[in-house]
Amino acid sequence: MNGLKMTNEEKLIYALRSLYEQSGYRRYKMSKFEEYDLYANNKDILESEGIITFTDTNGKLMALKPDVTLSVIRNTKDEKGVLNKVYYNESVYRISDTSKTYKEIQQTGLECIGDVQKSDLLEAVLLAAKSIQTIADEGKADGILSVSLPKIAEDLVRKAGLSEKTRSKALDLIGKKDRNGLEELLRRAGCAREDEEKLLFISDLSGCAKDVLYELERAGTDEELLAPLKEIAGGFESSGLEKMLMFDLSLECGTRYYSGIVFKGYVNGIPSAVLSGGRYDALARRMGKDCGAVGFAVYMDLLERLEPASGEGRNGGPSEIENEASYLRVALPKGRLGEKVYRMFEKAGFECPEVLSDSRKLVFSNDEKRVKYFWVKPSDVSVYVERGAADIGVCGKDILMEYAPAVYELLDLKTGKCRMAVAAKKDFEDDTDRTLKVATKFEKTASDYYASVGRDIDVIRLNGSIELAPILGLSDVIVDIVETGNTLRENGLVEYETIAHISARLIANRAGYAFKKESIMKLMDGLSKQICD
Repeated sequence: MNGLKMTNEEKLIYALRSLYEQSGYRRYKMSKFEEYDLYANNKDILESEGIITFTDTNGKLMALKPDVTLSVIRNTKDEKGVLNKVYYNESVYRISDTSKTYKEIQQTGLECIGDVQKSDLLEAVLLAAKSIQTIADEGKADGILSVSLPKIAEDLVRKAGLSEKTRSKALDLIGKKDRNGLEELLRRAGCAREDEEKLLFISDLSGCAKDVLYELERAGTDEELLAPLKEIAGGFESSGLEKMLMFDLSLECGTRYYSGIVFKGYVNGIPSAVLSGGRYDALARRMGKDCGAVGFAVYMDLLERLEPASGEGRNGGPSEIENEASYLRVALPKGRLGEKVYRMFEKAGFECPEVLSDSRKLVFSNDEKRVKYFWVKPSDVSVYVERGAADIGVCGKDILMEYAPAVYELLDLKTGKCRMAVAAKKDFEDDTDRTLKVATKFEKTASDYYASVGRDIDVIRLNGSIELAPILGLSDVIVDIVETGNTLRENGLVEYETIAHISARLIANRAGYAFKKESIMKLMDGLSKQICD
């Protein structure tokens, strides 16, 4: 590039561009802005609700692009028999899942819109895998493309005869791999045992393509649903990429963006999906285009953590990513709960005796078992897991409800039990003609609960001594964690409602789960046996 040395990101963009051009894709360049109406009319399918707007000199309300695909669909001509194959390198502007602030995100990707045939879909999925392979090779890491067909789970949920609200919740829980939550929801809804078992089966089903297809066939899955998955498995085998392919039937369940095959790409050492895509014919039709559509985006900003392709660390040994990749990294909550949970991990075969030693150390390793533990503040466990500093961790359900981290909730450990409850003075009577004042440190949980029952509230954020608020008239009620109820009784308060039962949960980083599933499942098996006992 004019004699200047290219950065790693520039090298990757150039390599991906060459890859797409070799398959007949042409460069697509677009404006940074679109009319706001495009996004206002499609807010329900955008990854982020926040849109940065401004008024143009002509008086039109404009927006910085939060999404590329909508712009491509809008500006693509709908011509029968014509296939539009484009790739792009653009910025989008949206609220980051992790920082919760607006961020410019660089994306490289492709869109195939028009007369999309089976071969075009397969080509797009293979190009996604080759994109991951290109990125992984740059960092000398492993790459995986996880593929799903959400329609399988959606059909099972529909056939179970659940209400629309319960169907939506069920699909959300399947997407989070929250088997315990799904089981509880289905039983409350009076779901037939046979239907419940099928849905629990789907929520757990992931692995190499051949194994997943075998399990689906054995379960009697409709051949028409299996066909696209079989075609993808065959295409990967023919291309020599079968080791990169993983089928995960819980992936993207309940999404409104995609209406067919969906996929996510992971690179070992990067804490979240670096590529996301799928088939979105329904979205194209919604925008007035009578055609097929498939595409994906690569999130270039996530690739900063890739190390040079030499794979060597600063001293010539294994790279930090390679070294960390061989360990199962576990975030434990400090305190009695963490010590109790560690004992469970130890019995499951993941011991590291030094963990409970009288030491000021925070990180402990067992090189033989390839496991690494570290102590963190209980409320921070989900942050370490979501950000990829830990592969798995243990935290309370209250933390997951309040902060909704993008993690898998794998197992209820049935320990650290308590409840999230509404409490007030003994003589409290709810006057529905006025706004209810609620004191709590669980703002989201309280807001979500009262929204579900249609009650208008004023949330008062407090960090401690929550019980004092109704006593001094600061609030009408409180929402807080209750274990024995002694503190409430000693202060003249009583429990009025139980919002949720709380216990310790095993959670996993979504990217880490893709690469370390075997170790995680072995651990879960050992923990489950103790819970049953």
